[in-house]
Amino acid sequence: MTEQKPAEAVPAATMLLVRDEPEFQVLMVKRHHQIDFASGALVFPGGKPHSDDSLEEWAAYCDGRDQVDTTQRILKIAAIREAYEEAGILLAVNRDGSPFEGACDPDSRRAVEQGERSFLDVVRESDVILRLDSLTDFARWITPVFMKKRFDTWFYVARAPERQIAACDGYETVDAEWLSPNRALEMGQSGERTVIFPTRLNLELLSKANSATDCVDRAQARTIVPVLPWVLQRDGKNILTIPEDAGYGPASEVIG
Repeated sequence: MTEQKPAEAVPAATMLLVRDEPEFQVLMVKRHHQIDFASGALVFPGGKPHSDDSLEEWAAYCDGRDQVDTTQRILKIAAIREAYEEAGILLAVNRDGSPFEGACDPDSRRAVEQGERSFLDVVRESDVILRLDSLTDFARWITPVFMKKRFDTWFYVARAPERQIAACDGYETVDAEWLSPNRALEMGQSGERTVIFPTRLNLELLSKANSATDCVDRAQARTIVPVLPWVLQRDGKNILTIPEDAGYGPASEVIG
């Protein structure tokens, strides 16, 4: 019998927005229970790039665009767009360099999310610049080969705008919460929220920082190792595990 080839891992991007008030926190959203991937789970905003994320016209609306390659440009634009769609946060600055502090229109968010409007048009009409250089590489996770749907996901960390208010979209996400990493881990451990394996380990990594600045500094100093989990059997159980050199230390979880 011919062995079936693993599904291709589709590029994806995830945003970790962090702040210090009232304590060190990260923005998390609860996925709608009807979404086919990680339904009902507490996650960071993120998703796959759209075709519009690669438009050349973005050159006039991005700072830090020339500091990264084409793939990273597209993924960082996608990460900012997903945070806009799912949480109503637009990581951008005005033309004079001051932080964008406006409210994100729910109708525009829904139109972008459903492909009825280009995110580039929203940015252009708002007359703002996306700060690609404010996104720091935090992690890279690749879905295990046995999964039918696979993603090659880059996680980026950035300081959240101080005056913007997060709000879920009510479509892909049904809640938006600012949580300390430890509180989010407690919610997962108690069963109050579903927290999947990659999210749990990245929350544990976040919990090592004591402030947003410390978190970004740690990410900048860390070597990003692609994490491809695999399954091994131990005592009759299927154990999902990762390489110990990935920066998370020994980590595993019983599955199945």
